[in-house]
Amino acid sequence: MSRRCDRTSAWSALQAHFAAQGAAQDVRDAFRQDPERARRWTVEAAGIRVDLSKNRWDDTALRLLLQLADECDVTGQRDAQFRGDSINHTEGRAVLHTALRAPAGMAPFGDEVQAALDEMLAYAESVRERARQGGLTDLVHIGIGGSDLGPAMAVQALAPFALPGLRLHFVSNVDGHDLAAVLPQLRADRTLFVVASKTFTTQETLANAEAAKAWFLAAGGTDIAAHFAATSSNRAAASAFGIRHVFGFWDWVGGRYSLWSVIGLPLAIAIGSAHFRSFLQGAHAMDRHFAEAPPAQNLPLLLGLLDVWYRNFHGFGSRSVAPYHQGLRRFPAYLQQLEMESNGKSVDRDGEPLPYATSPVVWGEAGTNGQHAYFQMLHQGTDVVPVEFIAVRQPAYGFQPEGELKARLADQHRKLLANCLAQAQALLQGKTAEEAAAERAPTANPALAPEVLSRHRSFPGNRPSTLFLLERLDPASLGALIALYEQRVFVTGAIWGINSFDQWGVELGKALCNQLLPRLDTGNVEGLDASTAAALLWARGG
Repeated sequence: MSRRCDRTSAWSALQAHFAAQGAAQDVRDAFRQDPERARRWTVEAAGIRVDLSKNRWDDTALRLLLQLADECDVTGQRDAQFRGDSINHTEGRAVLHTALRAPAGMAPFGDEVQAALDEMLAYAESVRERARQGGLTDLVHIGIGGSDLGPAMAVQALAPFALPGLRLHFVSNVDGHDLAAVLPQLRADRTLFVVASKTFTTQETLANAEAAKAWFLAAGGTDIAAHFAATSSNRAAASAFGIRHVFGFWDWVGGRYSLWSVIGLPLAIAIGSAHFRSFLQGAHAMDRHFAEAPPAQNLPLLLGLLDVWYRNFHGFGSRSVAPYHQGLRRFPAYLQQLEMESNGKSVDRDGEPLPYATSPVVWGEAGTNGQHAYFQMLHQGTDVVPVEFIAVRQPAYGFQPEGELKARLADQHRKLLANCLAQAQALLQGKTAEEAAAERAPTANPALAPEVLSRHRSFPGNRPSTLFLLERLDPASLGALIALYEQRVFVTGAIWGINSFDQWGVELGKALCNQLLPRLDTGNVEGLDASTAAALLWARGG
């Protein structure tokens, strides 16, 4: 039986340890005292190697955090997820995205999942053949939230594995500028639109779909059934739209976990069925690690415990994700929904207000771009922000460079990796004022007193980071990486005692929008707060 984290003996012990040692821990001292620290705090799972050694925790903190996981029955909650129990209790649903990537016979609903997967992949291959024959040049995927973020991120990450000659576009924003920027690039007779909406009622998605349909007909298109497909459980609504190819899924597939389902259709079309199955296999390998690895070597569990340690004891309010791979430039945005929509909750499973913080703010940018944007704050700002670096050892460009280009790209990749490792090193080591004073700074103002300048050029160091190391970015490793983050979010939610699988916070704004829409036509502001009323009148041109 699980207990809420703040009602366990481990929580009290962690508070005492943090006050006595954890708050003042300097990781630089830990490395000096333990030459084996890097080795001991590095864990590998499903081909992903994670170095946790630069974080502000010690053996005592880890022991108590593992005790906390035990007292909160994370293992039991994990097993309930894999069994298909209704752990999303506010909606009365199971949470079985893990079943979508499990081999036949190894998860609930196995026959249904495999049949849906086979049907979707067969259609994907038929679309790829149309593209090979020159009958299709563009695919426009229309969705929002999890129906957009996952496929868009994964297609971008796996671009080197994509079918040449087929361009994929992703439209999500109800702002017409999003769709309008894509349409001029298209020919109606060579474009396929995929409309992704579980209910086929999502306001933003349906608005874009109707606009795309209007463009298609105006541009000379005649066969909607051949140029539109849908991933939706509402077959009747999709059919009424004119769509014949409709791929459905189940209520136990949450939007932010739906990439593994038929929502992954654009990814399957881009990389093909064999690579898509490899993508699922990578995720399943991480699921098996989470289910079977001992706690002290269980990577999702360790990352989740680190998150709790930082959020609830150190008080760190955000975490930055810095993937040093251009293909993963949208990964931080994907993680924002995964974590903040899942764990941005303020009541426990019984509806009781929580006295402790839950989800941190997750944000980031691809390296090395982020170094020239926000890393200044990471190194010298007043807030401590843990950073997660993602590095890939072997690049893949989708073609084989030769000659001078091959040498130059190899040199650029060495620079990329060196920058990644150097940033983590700099965050850890810092620079004292004395060290800064001993250096020559060519751009410094010579009129400034040396001791003043040295303070400007010093770095506190002891700033935590985690290094994720991938041999290569391919379908299997991407699947494992996403699943690692998913299960990590599960761990923190289980410890905090919250429901990580509903998203009621999304609903209020939607409901109010539907109430305001007719007011934009009528100008009726009765009953509105003064600010909203004034803004609505402005929007009407008044």
